[in-house]
Parts: sequence; C-alpha cells; structure tokens
Amino acid sequence: MAIGERIRFFRNLRGLTQKYLGQMVGFPEKTADIRMAQYESGSRSPKAELTENLAGVLGVSPLALSVPDIDSYLGLMHTLFTLEDRYGLTVETGETGVSLRVDPRKGKDAAELSEMLTAWAEQAEKYRNGKINREDYDKWRYNYPKYDETSGYVKVPSQQLSDALVEAFKNRLKAD
Repeated sequence: MAIGERIRFFRNLRGLTQKYLGQMVGFPEKTADIRMAQYESGSRSPKAELTENLAGVLGVSPLALSVPDIDSYLGLMHTLFTLEDRYGLTVETGETGVSLRVDPRKGKDAAELSEMLTAWAEQAEKYRNGKINREDYDKWRYNYPKYDETSGYVKVPSQQLSDALVEAFKNRLKAD
C-alpha cells in the first residue's frame, strides 16, 4: 500500500474528514481538504516532518504510514523476497497451506525479526482468545514497538533528543 492509501485507511479508521485532518496538521482551513486529497491520491508525497505530524494526529507510528509497496501481488512478492534475503524468511507448504517462517539461527537480523514476530503472535493470540479487544490489538500493531513489552527491541531516541543529551553532557563536563 502506498503512503496515501495508508493515510486514508487510518483517517477513515479514526472517523476523520480530510479537511479536519489537514487542519490538525497545520494546513489552512481553505485548502486543508484539497491538500489531504492530494496526499491520499498519491499526486503528492508527504515529507518526513508531515508524515510525523500525520502519524501523531492519527495516533500511529510514522512507520505504519510508510510501508513498502504491497499494493499489488507483484509488489508484495518482491517485498517477501527482500525479507528472505535480509531476514532469512522461508516459505513452506504443509497440510494447512503455505507458511512463512523465520529461523532465528540464521543470524542476528533473523533472530531479532523472530523475536518481533513472536511478540506479534502473542498479541494476536490474546485478541483471538478475547483477552484484549480489537482496539487494543490495533493500538499495539499501529504503534509498534511503543506498546511492546515482551521483546528486547528498544526504541532509539530521536536525533534531536540524542543531540540535546550530548550537549547537556558536554556542558556538565565543562562545569566540573
């Protein structure tokens, strides 16, 4: 799915109009709906800062908006081939159909992906068993890894925060 389709998906999921979403990210009222329509149709692509703002208003991770090109079967297949190359994804056929697997023994990247997929499987199981509702399940998925408490994946601080911490540390060293 292209980024425009993802914006539309989450906007509709949240029950927002194009005009309201556009205004929430700072577009003038007069053109807010037109600008959002341009992004959703793909005639314009949002820059990183706008993607961050849209994600904030929509309550999702910016990564949930910027997914690979999976809007066609061929695009999806090539995305899966890339996952095979990068993360050791394997495809197998069995009695119940086709399965995708990650062997954590295939290296560091495969081990990390396996851990993340295991965390996802745990959330999906909770949802299927009624331990969490669809809203909580979607909140977990669309903000991943923010609400993930099971894997060892740690969110890296933003460059801005990192720079501020380094500067504060330098200032403290100068004072001592």
